[in-house]
Amino acid sequence: MKKILTLTFLAISFSGAVHADTLLQTAQQDGSFKTFLKAVKTAGLESTLNGSGPITVFAPDDAAFAKLPKAKLNALMGNSAELKKVLSYHIYPAKITQADVSAGKVKSLEGADLQLSVTDGVKVNNVAVVGNEINADNGVIHTMSAVLTPKN
Repeated sequence: MKKILTLTFLAISFSGAVHADTLLQTAQQDGSFKTFLKAVKTAGLESTLNGSGPITVFAPDDAAFAKLPKAKLNALMGNSAELKKVLSYHIYPAKITQADVSAGKVKSLEGADLQLSVTDGVKVNNVAVVGNEINADNGVIHTMSAVLTPKN
């Protein structure tokens, strides 16, 4: 009986070590990024969030998307090219943890700069990062209190 329990434990441990949670899977498990995940799928960015990374995602949660006027959100969700541009603006192609954040500019995956600040908490383009970072095997998610919009 001991051998069976030991083998079962080892099998569970080994299968856990093999399975890695990507940023996409981690956001799905969190439950507060439903609109963001729908947008990621519409924009065709699932492979980016499932990639090897490391990447940092400044992800607006459902409350952040709810702040957008309904017509603007619907127009954005209906235009996959524009949606991809907006979502790519929320992605930095390296890992920045809350402990590593320093004031300055970083270039988003979209190509435009994101202005990071650490005065009165971590902010991106003067938008507050809320809650704790969410770590995944291929990067980190920082929850944003609003949707970031790149300048044309």
